Amino acid sequence: MAQNYQAVLFDLDGTLLNTLQDLADATNAALAAFGLPVRTVDEVRRFVGNGVRLLMERAVPGGAQHPQFEEILAYFKEYYAAHCRVNTAPYPGVLPMLETLQAAGVPVAVISNKFDGAVKQLAAAYFGPRVALAVGEKPGVRKKPAPDAVLHALDQLGVAPQRAVYIGDSDVDVATARNAGTDGIAVCWGFRSRQELEAAGAARIAQSPEELLGMLGL
Repeated sequence: MAQNYQAVLFDLDGTLLNTLQDLADATNAALAAFGLPVRTVDEVRRFVGNGVRLLMERAVPGGAQHPQFEEILAYFKEYYAAHCRVNTAPYPGVLPMLETLQAAGVPVAVISNKFDGAVKQLAAAYFGPRVALAVGEKPGVRKKPAPDAVLHALDQLGVAPQRAVYIGDSDVDVATARNAGTDGIAVCWGFRSRQELEAAGAARIAQSPEELLGMLGL
């Protein structure tokens, strides 16, 4: 079994799926609908990682203090739910990596700060049985870097944190692994650079799914 790991947990956006264009399009659809200036893809890249509320707080002029903020956020969520698979795709090598983990008998879970319905929809559509469990943002569960969602998933899988590894592409994910008591591996093919991940304290950084499998002993 991979490095004696009994479960491998992944972030979603920027780790397994390249969702950036669809997130940018939904952000700009919501902004334009309310007569607000749109954002570049690179701006949206910097805004993501802490859930859609913070994404929109960063994108909307005045943030949460904007008088129509809740309406703009609701518009984003509705638009994104309907358009979250237009340009989104797994990163190269991700599906074979998940199939290798599945063949090795290592359960895989997806943990995201994206709202739960979208996480489950995307995981089912792109990964199917390769992923055992998908957990997104929902009431009563603190968002990453709080460990709640990771610990909930591990409880569902019957795996102790010390026997699991959490893998993601951002400073939020580095902190999540630390807070949950799991091993952590960062990936630099997504929304953050190797330099940003090193600055966040990542001890192990993979440049490709193939390299990540090697780090997992597969």
